[in-house]
Amino acid sequence: MHIVPRKPFALAALLLSLLVFGSQPARAQNPASSSSAPTSASSTQDPAQALVSLNKQLDDIKGTLSSKSTSAPLNTLRSEAGTVQQQAQQWLETLTPQMDGVQARLTVLGPAPAAGALPEPANVSQQRRQLTRDKSKLEGEIKQAQLLTQDAAKLTTQIVQTRNEQFQTQLTTRSGSPLTVGFWSNLAQSFPDDSAHLKPIASALAQGARDAWQPANRLPWILCLLGALLLIVPGRWLAERTLLALARHYMPEGHLRRSALAVTFTLTVTLSIGFAACLAYIGYNWNDTLDEDIATFAQSIVRSVFFSAFIAGLGRALLSVRHPSWRLPGIADSTARDLRWFPWLLGSAFLLLGIVERLNNLAGGSLPVTICTRAMLALLISGLVGAALMRAKRARKASAHEGGHQPAKHALWVGAMAGLASLAVVMAWVSVFVGYIAFGFFISWQMLWIGMIVASLYMLTHLQHDLLATLLSPRSRSGMRLQASFGIAAGALDQSAIVLSAVLRILLLLVAVGTLLLPFGSSPHDLFSHIGNVFSGLQVGQLTIKPGAVFNAVIVFAIGLVIVRTVKRWLAEQLLPKTSLDLGMQNSIVTLLGYVAVVIVFALALKTADVSLQSLTWIASALSVGIGFGLQAIVSNFISGLILLAEQPVKVGDWVSMPGVEGDIRRINVRATEIQLSDRSTMIVPNSQFITQNLRNVTHGNALGRVKLSLPMPLDTDAAKMRQIMLEALNANTATLPTPAPTVTLDDITSSAMTFTGVAYVHSPREASTVKSELLFDILARLSKAQLPLSTPQSMIVRNLGPLGEDSPAAPG
Repeated sequence: MHIVPRKPFALAALLLSLLVFGSQPARAQNPASSSSAPTSASSTQDPAQALVSLNKQLDDIKGTLSSKSTSAPLNTLRSEAGTVQQQAQQWLETLTPQMDGVQARLTVLGPAPAAGALPEPANVSQQRRQLTRDKSKLEGEIKQAQLLTQDAAKLTTQIVQTRNEQFQTQLTTRSGSPLTVGFWSNLAQSFPDDSAHLKPIASALAQGARDAWQPANRLPWILCLLGALLLIVPGRWLAERTLLALARHYMPEGHLRRSALAVTFTLTVTLSIGFAACLAYIGYNWNDTLDEDIATFAQSIVRSVFFSAFIAGLGRALLSVRHPSWRLPGIADSTARDLRWFPWLLGSAFLLLGIVERLNNLAGGSLPVTICTRAMLALLISGLVGAALMRAKRARKASAHEGGHQPAKHALWVGAMAGLASLAVVMAWVSVFVGYIAFGFFISWQMLWIGMIVASLYMLTHLQHDLLATLLSPRSRSGMRLQASFGIAAGALDQSAIVLSAVLRILLLLVAVGTLLLPFGSSPHDLFSHIGNVFSGLQVGQLTIKPGAVFNAVIVFAIGLVIVRTVKRWLAEQLLPKTSLDLGMQNSIVTLLGYVAVVIVFALALKTADVSLQSLTWIASALSVGIGFGLQAIVSNFISGLILLAEQPVKVGDWVSMPGVEGDIRRINVRATEIQLSDRSTMIVPNSQFITQNLRNVTHGNALGRVKLSLPMPLDTDAAKMRQIMLEALNANTATLPTPAPTVTLDDITSSAMTFTGVAYVHSPREASTVKSELLFDILARLSKAQLPLSTPQSMIVRNLGPLGEDSPAAPG
């Protein structure tokens, strides 16, 4: 039992490896995956030796490809070629910075002395020679790494093409029909040999069971089996109840709780059954008693159990028979009840498919046995799908008949999927009975695979939409925190949720479409390699688009905008209010610094995306033509806005007067300025008008307000007394300034009146109208008290006498 203490580490490593569904055991033993890795061996292994080793591995793969053409080796060869490409790329990324460092040191040393010039010091000359040698060596290694990367990529593409050709050949190959006698006679002839091939496997499995029952392994095996049973039955039930209680307690009511519970219930079924299979395998092979082939076979079965449990859990969560209110799709309760066992049956069919396929590969099954098993599996899977479609249709009709109303209409894509599935079932059965068993098996597998992908996409789409709608809702706790912390408007949060949900939906759809390609002979590595090659080779002019660099640039730009917004808010609310600057100057500083900061952030994002200004020269040329024809006014207004912010002939809060416009400046934007008129309406004025037209800034430079009063008095008024009354009123008002002192002058004398004009100054032009009204009320009261009436206009009335001496209507004269 001295091995037992090491088992926790083996258990953890095995669980992690088994979670990777697409990994193959052969890759773990692939020598290319453990050698020449720059991340771990770059500090101890010479790059030249590592690149030579990778080149040798690539030559071995090419030789193997030219001599073998079966599908299983092609998968292994593709993985090995992809590993060589990845490691060569890693060496290239490791050597390039070293080359830049050597070049920078040579640049610091400068050029070598010319012939006839004074020689440089010996240590500098020796350092220059050493750096030159290092540069030449690195250049050779970088070129070799680049060639290796390109050759490996070409070889991977060639392997994929070869595999696709073999795949298409298999689909068009016709074998015997199960309805013919020859089909079964061939199976009977090969049955003894296949039985003989299966006996060693059965013996090895039985021997593994006997070894697991040995005293040294018996207790761990029993404990692992008990743990597996506890995981499947009470463990899953307890996990679901715990998650349900947590969701009810911590998760807000709404769509998010429903979609989150659907995902968690899918994971509980997948992980409970999958980890139970892991525990059973660990107990069965506790002290590594199994042969390598049998252990590989058992591990592949465990991976199939994971996938089968995922199919069953996914269907169970979507049907949600026990909790109809949590059901994501619009399925009637009767339909869900009729379909409740089909997810488990389809998962079991996939598990059976995995066991049979791997058993045939391990035992080297004959062609008749392989054809027969695939025919039976094709009929089983397509039959289950067809039965589920018929059961759903029958339940829907029964529900409509009982309710006396038409059944609810489904979405167009649901009807299309159902129609295609029905057609695929018919094609699979016809293909099998006609003799195209490979094609029928392919269609059956595609139905299972596409159904799983579509169901997963449907669930994840609902989850991300509900999650974003909840987190970014203006009424949620997180939304209110975002509004309070960053000053984001409620409408902006709703718009962000919609935009992010659409982006994630598109990404999920792209991933789903790419995943659907996997059964056609591709793999995730092929998919992402193809996407990377397409984008890495996509050039617009001199600009090369790299998806990773673009993604990093978007992140840098988003983080930069958040930082700029935070700094602007800190300046506007904390720092600048504590200074002696007026409000207009504070707003101008915040706005101008915001523009500069956004330009800097945009430049950093371009640098992160590996975009140089030289590569954008064509864009600048196109923009210059556009500016010359149609963007002159926009650019003029933009430059004028910058001038207004820098020189500040006007600022926020100023009272300005222009031809046809008079009001207070409320905001200076990049293109135009907002002016609030006296009726509280807002007029948008282009910035260029502030530069090119005459402008009167009433409040510029702390200007004083001027109050002017003109009062007409009768000719018999005592002028000195009138002047004294007006001066007393002007001086008595608390808003008027003593300096300049108020004045009263006699401006005009006419045949009917003489006009007295009083002038006083106040602190601001905005006070002039209010103070003028107060002064008029005060002067009128003083004049009334002194019994000095204001002059009234005289009118003349002309009357015309009629023939009988009656007055005609009077006309004012």
